[in-house]
Amino acid sequence: MSIRDELKKRILIIDGAMGTMIQRYKLTEADYRGERFKDWPSDVKGNNDLLSITQPQIITEIHKQYLDAGADIIETNTFSATTIAMADYDMQSLAHELNVASVKCAKEAIKQSGKTAWVAGAIGPLNKTLSLSPDVNNPGFRAVTFDEVVAAYYEQIDGLVSAGADILLIETIFDTLNAKGAIFAIKKYFRDNANNPAIPKLGEGGVEIMISGTITDASGRTLSGQTLEAFYTSVAHANPLSVGLNCALGAKEMRQYIAELSQIAGCYVSAYPNAGLPNAMGEYDEDPSDTGHYLEDWAKEGFVNIVGGCCGTTPDHIKHIADNVNTITPRQIPVLDAVL
Repeated sequence: MSIRDELKKRILIIDGAMGTMIQRYKLTEADYRGERFKDWPSDVKGNNDLLSITQPQIITEIHKQYLDAGADIIETNTFSATTIAMADYDMQSLAHELNVASVKCAKEAIKQSGKTAWVAGAIGPLNKTLSLSPDVNNPGFRAVTFDEVVAAYYEQIDGLVSAGADILLIETIFDTLNAKGAIFAIKKYFRDNANNPAIPKLGEGGVEIMISGTITDASGRTLSGQTLEAFYTSVAHANPLSVGLNCALGAKEMRQYIAELSQIAGCYVSAYPNAGLPNAMGEYDEDPSDTGHYLEDWAKEGFVNIVGGCCGTTPDHIKHIADNVNTITPRQIPVLDAVL
């Protein structure tokens, strides 16, 4: 089934938070390590991506809960599965394997659910940024180079695509230069494998690109300082299936930016906000029915094509969203004036 054909007919549902669901299992250090990493020299608790190898049944179960709740697109458990992010646990050598294992978990969940769904390979923003210095005393310093970012993403992309991901989802973008590194890596990977019959093509009929940025506060800008329009303009050359927003804000706070994006985007629009803003304990209290009604309003206004949830959202949130938008006509892509 073509995802583009489905998007013409209905609003698609992307899943909710992986980390929120993992927390429910109250896993110990030993659970994260499993038998294979029981003697690993550094602590690994909190390395959620590792669970795709050590506790694949848990990751598969979480995916299946989202599918049963109505998700059409499920994100792989690979938000930090790059050599750069895995360096925190001295597990750089596992990056490729983590991506392959995570796609397998997602595909197994789809098989168990018996429904048609798409696997989106989650490509996170990295824990190092190309646009900002981590040293306040040296604004010109960068903790990583563009070439290093591209190399890390290239390896992740190889794992995701070779294992059968349908979509490459560059998400939670706070630094557009990092995202450009991911886009460049995707384009390079598919150029390098243009004559490889085992690798599908990029774009319509093959592997699609989804891009999702993050507006970090009421300024309406990304952390690296771009307005929403500037962000969209910076990534539109990737010819993505969709551009959207996720994380940082709840639906109530995100609405004005989704409304703006729906007017300027010459592709489909995605939105998966947090379950409200976090409370003093860093937890999310928004009731699933409230999240569902917020996104129903966006759908009725013609803002969105793909909706779901980010931090704090659960299968209950996704079920309410899916139920509330299932009869609403999806946003029509506007005819935009050509840039001369």
